[in-house]
Amino acid sequence: MRNTAKITTAVLAAGALTLGLSACGADSSDTDGPLIVAASPVPHAEILTFVKDNLAKKEGLDLQVKEFTDYVTPNTATQDGSVGANYFQNKPYLDDFNKKNGTDIVPVVTVHLEPLGLYSHKVKKADDLKSGATVAIPNDTVNEARALKLLAANGLITLKAGVGNEATPSDITKNPKNLKFKELEAAQTPRSLDDVDAAVVNGNYAIESDLKPSKDALVLESPKNNPYGNFLAVKKGNEDDPRVKKLAKLLTSPEVKKFIQDKYAGSVLASF
Repeated sequence: MRNTAKITTAVLAAGALTLGLSACGADSSDTDGPLIVAASPVPHAEILTFVKDNLAKKEGLDLQVKEFTDYVTPNTATQDGSVGANYFQNKPYLDDFNKKNGTDIVPVVTVHLEPLGLYSHKVKKADDLKSGATVAIPNDTVNEARALKLLAANGLITLKAGVGNEATPSDITKNPKNLKFKELEAAQTPRSLDDVDAAVVNGNYAIESDLKPSKDALVLESPKNNPYGNFLAVKKGNEDDPRVKKLAKLLTSPEVKKFIQDKYAGSVLASF
């Protein structure tokens, strides 16, 4: 996310895609029409599809799910009205996105947490990482800080006191293993596991790569008081859209909680 050129390219691509969505004739502002929700494929779109197939009809909700594999397009599409809502992100990421892009997207209801984890194909325990080991971490502002906080919480590094969601490797004050960091796009971190000693991977990308966070992670985020829960979000002013309210209710229903527990077995945790 620090690479301005990357953001600009992604936003331009997002603009082209959202124009295409608009051209299809879907009007997300029509509260009598379908509610189109942008989502990451796993687990967000899977959870939404469960709601669509099993719960939405009873509530009179016409739900459509649009899958996106990046972390930019769902917000730009929500902002310009190509979709009515999105479901893929956490509050620190959204705050950073709004600040950098001049958008006014707001959370509606928090649904789940995807614990960030440290994975390796080369060691079985974090303590077994050798001096000078290379660790891949996400390169966007919030997830990089989150990765470093995970390593710090498990004693691998120490961060400067009071560092927030913009922490970078330059904020490390103690590094007893002399770890080296390779900054990659979040989606690339699981693919780097054969090339680095370990990688910090977002939960959705771990699941997509057949990693089981609850079993395979060397260390894993705790859900207790965790600020990184993923939520349904809309453009400010659309919080009272009756379709959004219906979806918020369904996403925090006992049926969805059971679906999350049964399907993800601890790799995704319901936050309600």
